[in-house]
Amino acid sequence: MTNVIVKSAPAVVQRRPARSRRIPTRVGWLFIAPNLLGFLAFTLIPLVAGLAIAFTDWNVVSGLGAVHFVGLDNFAELLGDPLFWTSALRTAGYAGISVPGTMLLGLLLGLALNSDVPGRAALRAIFFIPHIVSSIAIGMVWLLLLGPENGPINRILQGLGVSSPPGWLVSEVWGLPSLVLIVTWSGVGYCAVIYVAALQSMPPSLHEAALLDGAGPFARFRTVTWRSLMPTTTFLGVTMLISHSQGFGLIAFLTQGGPGDSTTVLSYYMYEQGFQFYRFGYAAAIGIMSFLGVLVLSVVMWRFQRGRGLYT
Repeated sequence: MTNVIVKSAPAVVQRRPARSRRIPTRVGWLFIAPNLLGFLAFTLIPLVAGLAIAFTDWNVVSGLGAVHFVGLDNFAELLGDPLFWTSALRTAGYAGISVPGTMLLGLLLGLALNSDVPGRAALRAIFFIPHIVSSIAIGMVWLLLLGPENGPINRILQGLGVSSPPGWLVSEVWGLPSLVLIVTWSGVGYCAVIYVAALQSMPPSLHEAALLDGAGPFARFRTVTWRSLMPTTTFLGVTMLISHSQGFGLIAFLTQGGPGDSTTVLSYYMYEQGFQFYRFGYAAAIGIMSFLGVLVLSVVMWRFQRGRGLYT
């Protein structure tokens, strides 16, 4: 009986035409096109244009024909501009108080909302509302509350025996602290919700192990909770530093940089130079210097937390 060897036919590999292979790629580009066009139109092109304008002397009213390249003259003028340095110091004080204050109050509120309190889900939503409300609406509410004559806060202070309550937003002394109070109030809920999310993602076994080792409440917070929250704290610190150093809406609505120039921070000083005096090159130079300052501080904060967190 002879053995019959049957050879199988080689498998036929069907390849899609090159045209059909290109279709998924085109579909992918179509999906990202809106975001890409928005990034180009509202981020990349303005950024490049701002960098270029910073080296020019341009009065925007005269049109593009009035653009004159001046090199580093705008930056040299900044170094000798006392108003720029005053505004920079004022910005540092404004952000240096409001950012840590907002984060500290947000952490305390987050710890409270993470505990078993009645209606904590509703409370989280209520405290988060100021973060999503328009800054103009927030400013209007506080403008009524801080009214120097008929404001409820001054009425309460007068009832407590304060004969001359602060002028708040119309006072050169209290103008900037009033803005710090408002921006801190509006940001506490956001920080609290972020901290609550971080606390809930923390493994319970860490606290259980610390408790078995005999650690008290403060020791557990310092060695477990705080170190676990270090990445979240760094994230909030960097993002809020960027946000508060660029704060413009509340200042423009409530004080317009006054009284005098007591609330003129870098963002408002840049607006004045660009849109009131039409010195767009000088305003762009202010923006670049502000960006560099925030970048340096952000890098310092990021490097400071490296190795200090529980998961790093």
